[in-house]
Amino acid sequence: MECKKEQNLESCNCSYEPCSRKGICCECISYHLKSRQLPGCCFPDDAERTYDRSFEHFAKLVMEKKV
Repeated sequence: MECKKEQNLESCNCSYEPCSRKGICCECISYHLKSRQLPGCCFPDDAERTYDRSFEHFAKLVMEKKV
């Protein structure tokens, strides 16, 4: 399967600039799941910038109807 990195970057809202996984979604998801996190693209921009990508933070945002 060919990675569509350039296409993925168009919708990637990750604000962590030195990230080596930007646009490489399969690596990003794998990396975050190992730490019980979701990738930044699962969060609204303001929540993504907090770098709290925990399942708990995501659940809180869901309960607050922000996701």
